[in-house]
Amino acid sequence: MTKRDLVVRISEETSLVQQDVLNVVQKTLDYIAEALAKGAKVELRNFGVFEVKIRKARVGRNPNSPAADVRIPPRAVVKFKPGKEMREAVLMLTPSND
Repeated sequence: MTKRDLVVRISEETSLVQQDVLNVVQKTLDYIAEALAKGAKVELRNFGVFEVKIRKARVGRNPNSPAADVRIPPRAVVKFKPGKEMREAVLMLTPSND
């Protein structure tokens, strides 16, 4: 699903103008990104939690020259932890071993 798909669907269900819906969706995403850029945790009930974690420095390997070690510096990454309802809904997609 793209942002456009989301805007169209919300617009159809609420009878709001697509441009107004797009503005709200974009502002929401901007505020989430802004909070994460400041290192804040963003918690959306019944959806999940976005937070910034710092990955430790580590040693990697270059596949083109595996003999040489490559130092990978520490860096900040965004992690997402789904909420209980989403986690349970996605678990339903798990194929059974029949």
